[in-house]
Amino acid sequence: MKMQRRDFIKRSMVGVGGLMLGAGIRADETAKPAGIDPYARVELGTTKVKMSRLCMGTGVHGGNRESNLTRMGKEKCEALLHSAYERGVRTFDLADLYGTHPYLIPALQGIPRDRIQIISKIWFRQGGIPDTDRPDADVVIQRFLKEIKTDYLDLVLLHCVESPKWPEELRKQMEIMAKLKQKGVIRAHGVSCHSLAALQAAVTEPWVDSVHARINPYGTKMDGPAEKVAPVLKDLCKAGKGVVGMKLIGEGAFSKDEEKKNASINFVLGLGCVHILNVGFESVEQIDDFANRVKKANPTPA
Repeated sequence: MKMQRRDFIKRSMVGVGGLMLGAGIRADETAKPAGIDPYARVELGTTKVKMSRLCMGTGVHGGNRESNLTRMGKEKCEALLHSAYERGVRTFDLADLYGTHPYLIPALQGIPRDRIQIISKIWFRQGGIPDTDRPDADVVIQRFLKEIKTDYLDLVLLHCVESPKWPEELRKQMEIMAKLKQKGVIRAHGVSCHSLAALQAAVTEPWVDSVHARINPYGTKMDGPAEKVAPVLKDLCKAGKGVVGMKLIGEGAFSKDEEKKNASINFVLGLGCVHILNVGFESVEQIDDFANRVKKANPTPA
């Protein structure tokens, strides 16, 4: 008999036995007091890239090279990015779609480049950004480097893939990105998935180093119900792929629901296969609140 969604969520959140404190922490540490460092550096799958567990997302309501962060204005946006760094965030999730490239380095002026990890994404679909043409990945990434003011990017993704045939359809861009990785221009590459079929295709695609996937226990703003998405994330992890979790707060849907926020954090950490927690913060208070919830999390294996 198939497990019902309600039973899946219940079993994922309530259980007896050792705690699984998320990717990067061994199960044999369960005898120690509960507590997870939201800012600890963890390995992104089998790549050589290490990132802070908590990632600062910059694409809240993003599109057309704007997001809620850019709409704050330069001074407030850069102040928020700097405050995130001061608290321990070292991973920053950017994208061409969000328009946040020019803000990061000025916000972190004077901080050595190797102390932060920068993620960005290539928008290959029509619409979404003002440009009508879609140059190849090498042209786009060179523009990214200039906009961000850096010599390399830690992770570059093909943004918002939905087709189950994306490895065939985007092969040319994948090959270009692989060559840039060999040259050290990017350290890892992958996809941001927006359908269950696309997510499943990433499991067996050798080119994929890391995947951005939408995950919470309620299926909110996700590619399918949690009981279908979670096993795919575990398969990705077993295949050595990095897994970056998105929509942990349901794109803000749970922001005022204390129980759901805690349940979602416990659920995602309990999966044991989500390496990075990518959350779109719009205030320092939101960063502190989420980090404190991670510190107090009490996940059980799902």
